[in-house]
Amino acid sequence: MAFETEYSTRFAVDPAAAAAMGTDELRHHFHVAGLFEPGRISLTYTHYDRMIVGGAMPGNEALMLEAIKPTGTKRFLDRREMIAVNIGGAGSVEAGSETYEMATRDMLYLGMGTDPVSFASSNAGEPAKFYLLSAPAHREHPNRLIRIGDAKRIDLGSQATSNERSIFQFSAAVETCQLVVGMTQLAPGSVWNTMPAHVHDRRMEAYLYFDLAETARVFHFMGEPDETRHIVMQNEEAVISPPWSIHSGAGMSNYAFIWAMAGDNVDYTDVDPVPVEELR
Repeated sequence: MAFETEYSTRFAVDPAAAAAMGTDELRHHFHVAGLFEPGRISLTYTHYDRMIVGGAMPGNEALMLEAIKPTGTKRFLDRREMIAVNIGGAGSVEAGSETYEMATRDMLYLGMGTDPVSFASSNAGEPAKFYLLSAPAHREHPNRLIRIGDAKRIDLGSQATSNERSIFQFSAAVETCQLVVGMTQLAPGSVWNTMPAHVHDRRMEAYLYFDLAETARVFHFMGEPDETRHIVMQNEEAVISPPWSIHSGAGMSNYAFIWAMAGDNVDYTDVDPVPVEELR
């Protein structure tokens, strides 16, 4: 069993400060790269609702989830819950006394107090890639594996507006303390996500963009509705969205993204829409 964990910290930024930032500063505060490094767990601890965004990419050896200093606990999930989504090859997660086999796009919820936790690939030549999302928890909920076919599916948009997409709500099938997680898959020929845009001041959000060609990019839009900014995203990179910010994107081709929220409630529809006419 390998212990290879690295982490970084992102502090909260107010909208006035963000509006004055250039490209490098925006990327420093909100862009998350290097999530999937062979034989390593990489974590980013944010001061937005204490969400942790990370990735685990096991090779020949399983990777053990370790506590990090910002959690302030002996074990990682002593006061936290976690959701892991596999976007790579087949793999498994050992959690407590149970082992969960996970195909690509399957999700595993791990409740507060689960220990030990480790991640493994079925084939090191086609490694699993576990996208990790964790938030503070106030009570225990049962661990549960959600297959992509078992998630609540909502089809939205149209080819005419370049936003035909399917939303898979993982969290609708499991009880959590505050994590709300799902995946959106854009249809061929569609590039826009989450437009018209919205904000939800009661919850932060994080996006992981994937299924992008090496030379393709997604332009992720953020900022207050009347003073937007953008960050250029590559395949398998994440972006942190503050509660005051819109979060929307357009790509050079269709793609998929995992969205995750933490904050005051788990009501997916609790958003404040922003009419297109108000965007600047």
